[in-house]
Amino acid sequence: MCGIAGYLGPRSAVNVVFDQLKRLEYRGYDSAGIAYVQGDDIKILKRAGKLTELGKLVGDHPEDVRMAIAHSRWATHGGPTDENAHPHFDRYEQISIIHNGIIENYIELREELMDKGHEFRSQTDTEVAAHVLGEEYGKGVPLEEAVRQGVKRLRGAYALVVVSKREPGKIVAARNASPLVVGLGEGENMLASDITALLPYTREVVII
Repeated sequence: MCGIAGYLGPRSAVNVVFDQLKRLEYRGYDSAGIAYVQGDDIKILKRAGKLTELGKLVGDHPEDVRMAIAHSRWATHGGPTDENAHPHFDRYEQISIIHNGIIENYIELREELMDKGHEFRSQTDTEVAAHVLGEEYGKGVPLEEAVRQGVKRLRGAYALVVVSKREPGKIVAARNASPLVVGLGEGENMLASDITALLPYTREVVII
């Protein structure tokens, strides 16, 4: 099973989500990654292998990052490589997405997008979902509306989390059958695929 983590608040967000991933290690994984918004850009750190490999990249990130999402992956579509690790960008690198579950219609969506000129860097269904949501976001709507419309095109069981460089104070999440939990704190909010990752930070949780 894959792991999802996310944080928005006054702490060093990259450190928090990396800690959350460590608390989700029991779920198993073969790659891991983190996305965070810095200025007007999204930075992605990701590596195949154990969290110690990702940790080598985490040590160089800026401490003043206040929002980040993270993912640990068991390979399904596409092998355990750096390219297939989450997070993934959309076509124009305006949003980044992490995802648990399976997008059952990703092959037909991929072919449809390739006919429109989209190019893909990985073999994952998650990157296809990112491009689908990115198309909606390119219409100029708020991030939550882009996700709301984009998931209508996805079939399967999933939990997905999205950030945008255009709306740096916002994390948008959606789920269909796959677990997702939101943690509420004082001046901070967080999310994860399991309550275990939230307990060091809050005991007030909402199961989505």
